[in-house]
Amino acid sequence: MSEMTESEARPEPRHAKVLIIGSGPAGYTAAVYAARAALAPVLIQGLQPGGQLTITTEVENWPGDTVVQGPDLMVRMAEQAVHVGTEIVSDIVTQVSLDRRPFAIETDSGTHWTADTLVIATGAQARWLGLDSETRFSGFGVSACATCDGFFFRGRSVAVVGGGNTAVEEALFLTKFAREVHLIHRRDELRADKTNQARLLAHPKIVTHWHSEVAEVEGTSAPLGVTGVQLRDVRSGALTPLAIDGLFVAIGHVPATSLFVGQLNMDEEGYILTAPDSTATSVPGVFAAGDVKDKLYRQAVTAAGMGCMAALEAERFLAHGEAAAEVQAEVLVGA
Repeated sequence: MSEMTESEARPEPRHAKVLIIGSGPAGYTAAVYAARAALAPVLIQGLQPGGQLTITTEVENWPGDTVVQGPDLMVRMAEQAVHVGTEIVSDIVTQVSLDRRPFAIETDSGTHWTADTLVIATGAQARWLGLDSETRFSGFGVSACATCDGFFFRGRSVAVVGGGNTAVEEALFLTKFAREVHLIHRRDELRADKTNQARLLAHPKIVTHWHSEVAEVEGTSAPLGVTGVQLRDVRSGALTPLAIDGLFVAIGHVPATSLFVGQLNMDEEGYILTAPDSTATSVPGVFAAGDVKDKLYRQAVTAAGMGCMAALEAERFLAHGEAAAEVQAEVLVGA
């Protein structure tokens, strides 16, 4: 008996009109809208089903919920997507080819997919300090989003790690709630723009710690919570305790776009570029929604809004074909 050829051994790919990569608020919302448009979307969840909200505890800024646990919110979104007709696949995308139509997608399980349109909702991950103690208190006093969690520290003492615009803006934002804000920076000058620097250095609630890094996060076990950090002087190595109730890490985010390098237009930080007021990327039929393209707001509600936009634009693309592609190409010239 002759051996099977590679083409004979390779299973036939499955096809989707709309294939969504990623399962945070952007991905699930895109799925809901695509399913309600009778497009039978397929959503591949990825390594962290539910995205960053699954490592968030209380969410108080999701419309319609006074307070909701992040993981519970994502379970509800997944259930809604399935209810209206989405197929959710527990798998990880390992390769995407956008140079031919339909687009080709390969996954860790060995399943091959083709898709007429693609919605990229792979999100972004905060850069962390890499401390075991930081991981232990994540969601219990350690956060990477002042806008999300600053409210919980009303009248308390907090610290922000970083020296760029994000860190300075988060420190200034936290002064609305916190009694005092400590900015911890490894160098003796900030990378933030001069206007933000001037505002921070003049603010009476902000104390700046130069030449410093967080060596350890300290806290209690019952209940789990932050009580302070050990600051290390980067020049001498000397340790100094700092009593705080919350630590905000603001040393940047990394968009999950490695699958698309060389295939889609991106900015210098790796965020996918889209047309103005649109989720359309530089490849017709491919749309990007949520933190994978948004480095300004990074909120669940804005990600969900972009997921809605992506699904509606995918529906329009499928309905109008080449005409939609030509419009998309025009708005992205020079991107």
